[in-house]
Amino acid sequence: DKNRRFELVDLTNHIVEFSADQHGSRFIQQKLQVATGEESDLVFAEVLPAVHILMMDVFGNYVIQKFLEQGTRLQQKALANALTGHVLTLSLQMYGCRVIQKALEVVDEAQQSDLVSELDGHVLRCVRDQNGNHVIQKCIESVSPARIQFIVSAFYGNVLSLSMHPYGCRVIQRVLEHCTSEQKSAGIMDEILREAVHLAQDQYGNYVVQHVLQHGDEDERRRILGTLAGQIVLLAQHKFASNVIEKCLTYCGSRERQIMIHEMLGTSDENEPLQAMMK
Repeated sequence: DKNRRFELVDLTNHIVEFSADQHGSRFIQQKLQVATGEESDLVFAEVLPAVHILMMDVFGNYVIQKFLEQGTRLQQKALANALTGHVLTLSLQMYGCRVIQKALEVVDEAQQSDLVSELDGHVLRCVRDQNGNHVIQKCIESVSPARIQFIVSAFYGNVLSLSMHPYGCRVIQRVLEHCTSEQKSAGIMDEILREAVHLAQDQYGNYVVQHVLQHGDEDERRRILGTLAGQIVLLAQHKFASNVIEKCLTYCGSRERQIMIHEMLGTSDENEPLQAMMK
């Protein structure tokens, strides 16, 4: 019958293969939104034994995410248990990393801690990985700062190289947004402030310095400008650093702005630095 509408029950014993199909996966996701508890349980019973295959599948991962989002507490717990021992592998995999991120959003604190702890000793590897960096960002955003000290500690002494890395610079920005001031001041902010001139001229590092100028406190802005002072004109003509100088003018206090303007105007009536900047 061409007009007959398919329901979840029609897929019994074929849920896994449908989940791994583009249209099948979408069908299951849509049906789960309005499914009864009983229908949802039937689907879940088939999904769970194949959970590791589906998590790493281009279409299957969405079905797992749907259960993490909308499933019962028991289903969420069962999925979190299935992740145990596989967090690193999944974090480094294109589709698995999405499942880990979703899990970190929805599971309770204890389970969050268990999942996150599996990344201990592998933090920098994940940060530099095209998939893993998203998981580390999600840890910083979703897990309470006290539970991810091992992540922040892994950055101490590596802030310069991470800030100049295409993925690392995003992770450092998440730290600046979500971690406690103790965690930041200890080994993160000091290194950024010390290396501000170097970072300002880097294609990725300049974003980290801009972030501090925009979201940091008065003292941090003052210290950055103190580091840049004496080189304002040179930096203002630089492809990447010019963005940092612009942010300084926007966010720094009037005293700092005065220092910058003084450098730009120069000491003679000809205003040579300004002329150079306008070329």
